Amino acid sequence: MKKIAAFVFASLFAVGCGSPQKIEALKPEPDQAEPLLYDNAVSFIDIPVVVKIKDIENQTNKTLTGLIYEDNNIEDDDYQVKIWKLAPITLANEKGKIKTVLPLKAHVKYRIGTKRLGIDLFDTKEFNFNGNVSLVSDVALTNWKVKTHTEFKSIQWNESPTMNVMGKAVPITYIINPALQLFKSKIEKSIDEAIAQSMDFKPSVLDALDKICTPFQMNQAYDTWLRINPSELYTTEAKLQQDKIMFEMGLKCTIETLVGQKPTDQFDRSKIVLKPVAKMPDHITANIVAVSTYADASKILTKNFMGQEFGSGSKKVKVQGVELWQKNGKMIIALDLLGSLNGRIYLSGVPQYNDQTKEIYFDQLDYVLDTKGRLTRTANWLLQGYVLRKMQETCRYSIQPNLDEGKANLLQYMKNYSPMPGVFVNGQVGDIQFQKIQLTNKAIIAFVKITGEVSVVVDGLK
Repeated sequence: MKKIAAFVFASLFAVGCGSPQKIEALKPEPDQAEPLLYDNAVSFIDIPVVVKIKDIENQTNKTLTGLIYEDNNIEDDDYQVKIWKLAPITLANEKGKIKTVLPLKAHVKYRIGTKRLGIDLFDTKEFNFNGNVSLVSDVALTNWKVKTHTEFKSIQWNESPTMNVMGKAVPITYIINPALQLFKSKIEKSIDEAIAQSMDFKPSVLDALDKICTPFQMNQAYDTWLRINPSELYTTEAKLQQDKIMFEMGLKCTIETLVGQKPTDQFDRSKIVLKPVAKMPDHITANIVAVSTYADASKILTKNFMGQEFGSGSKKVKVQGVELWQKNGKMIIALDLLGSLNGRIYLSGVPQYNDQTKEIYFDQLDYVLDTKGRLTRTANWLLQGYVLRKMQETCRYSIQPNLDEGKANLLQYMKNYSPMPGVFVNGQVGDIQFQKIQLTNKAIIAFVKITGEVSVVVDGLK
């Protein structure tokens, strides 16, 4: 009997030492918070814009073609007038104003005579002549349109207007000059309307914003997306310098990077507010939100633990899987163990950011209370400080690739990027500065700030 008892005791001891132990710690339930909400700081992007006068000239010539003025009523002032643009208009800077030279051809019908005793005693004469009209324009930017206030200055005839009287060419300047007074305001208005129509930036700006604000995928492997949500647009007054018109645009917006499925487009062009301002900062201040869902962070940490063993001697475990969630402002890290101890244990820690390594890690890492109590009874070797430190070293992941990739993606739009023919975007991005971490019910939110410069040049607009 003694031998049998000794054998049973030895067998039980062998099973106890050689077989893995199981642990069933109580799960710290996640907070039942509201849907994903976080504080997103506003970004401000200043965009100096340069438009070549030559481009305004080209666009104005496309808008203003052929017959530019017609008056067929001779009863009101004894004149009928038709004016055609004879050749392309030229624009140039003259002492801070735009000087316009308009080659034109005019057909004037002039009625001479009187009405006596109910009888019309009229005679009409027709004249064809051509010349170059000179106009000057003040330049302004109103509601995203280059607006001009044009004044008729002079006309230079290619040949002096004359009429044939009894076989002789008689100068008729005295007849033509009053006609000029009648149609000069029409020419002024035509020039202003043509420039305003050809230089209306609002549709182009809103179309560009529509494209920019469509979420685009930055990294297919990590399923990361960038989304820009603009709220306000600003412009300064336009200034004429040498052969350019210059003004500044400003975009007030929020910028997010999100992980997972393609996010929805939140841009609504009808809600964009356009505001005139006197001055704007000369740089970009972009506050970017990096959203890392717990599911995606868990995948990264699971990869980190892969192949590693924790413990010493014959008592070791491997981490098969990691799951993250937040509770009371701390991160809960669930580790699925296989080895000398099977089951799930729970750690808690405070997410921090290492500015040198660009990593998110978990400070003050420790076993949650129930896990600690159960390990004391079943696997007290896991409670040793060096095991916990090794786990803490593994519980981290770098966002440097995301930051570098985000910066590289931004730079693509700052190296002579041409969103449309004749429009070029250039700039540079400065350092990326980490701001803070915020926990929500679904994700770890990292806030970073990017500074830089950007400019837009319109040159060769089609």
